[in-house]
Amino acid sequence: MSGFIAGGTPTAFTLSNDGFWPDIDAHALRDAQRIDGSVSNARLEVATVAAMLSVNADLRSRKRHWQVAGHTKLASVPSERINGISALVHTYTRAVYAATSAEIAERYRTFDATNSGEQKAADEAQAIDDYRRDQRWAVRDLLGVRRTTVELI
Repeated sequence: MSGFIAGGTPTAFTLSNDGFWPDIDAHALRDAQRIDGSVSNARLEVATVAAMLSVNADLRSRKRHWQVAGHTKLASVPSERINGISALVHTYTRAVYAATSAEIAERYRTFDATNSGEQKAADEAQAIDDYRRDQRWAVRDLLGVRRTTVELI
């Protein structure tokens, strides 16, 4: 067993999006989601690209709707502004951050077989579910649909 613990400050980078959706600042993502240096930039990039592709696909029809209305960027779609940034941009970013965090958590599960390790694994599974829920809710907010669908049997 080694005494080495990964750490340090990873180099900041930005992932370019398609021009309509906002770019994702990996440093801001790390800070907001508490993703430490044990997750390499390469792994973070893979997870973030997958998240961007997934969220973008979920919102493809909504993007077309906004583009037909004459908006070339999500930031130009009329919406409330929080801290000088479009609420829609905040919501899109939340969806991507949550999807990225879910994938990172899924890939970095603990291998501890002790009783405390079992509890940690259960906590991690709950966190993954929470991230997926946050992603789903953010996407539904952008689509303008309710978060819950109830069907009578």
